[in-house]
Amino acid sequence: MTITIPTVLTLFRIALLPVMAVVFYLPFRGANIAAALVFIAAAVTDWADGWIARRYNMGSAFGAFLDPVADKLMVAVTLFLLVQSNPTPLLAITSAVIVGREISISALREWMAEIGQRATVRVAMIGKIKTTMQMIAIVVLLYQHDLEELRLYRVGESLLVIAAALTIWSGMLYVRAAWPILRRHN
Repeated sequence: MTITIPTVLTLFRIALLPVMAVVFYLPFRGANIAAALVFIAAAVTDWADGWIARRYNMGSAFGAFLDPVADKLMVAVTLFLLVQSNPTPLLAITSAVIVGREISISALREWMAEIGQRATVRVAMIGKIKTTMQMIAIVVLLYQHDLEELRLYRVGESLLVIAAALTIWSGMLYVRAAWPILRRHN
């Protein structure tokens, strides 16, 4: 198996997981900014590995498997850190919706691939919008500082609620696309 540049970027994103956890808990002024920067680095590698794979035809089966795993791990770990540091019902529920959907749709995709129907549940534009909203919300929540009259943490919570709604919507679209096949393979 050849390890391509996109796969190296994906592996780097996975390696950032313990870095995120350590930085998040470091007791220094600005740890929140450092955690936000680690998450931004992960988000940039997510974009870059896909762009490089498509642009330079460096896609691989291993990379196609590993990329969504890395994405879901980074989002889930960061959401867990955020909920642990601010255990509000709103943050816990929206995070549970997001993580629950990610696990469920990943399982659906895996099963659909196993029966030769992977294309039925390929990533749609709503999924990309959901991911972008999620990334922005998490960065704002990690940042945790208000700017003058703007209560950024509340903005981050609102964006995460929107991301959770998009998560439900996109999840329903995946299930609807797969439903005829699910019924046949019952």
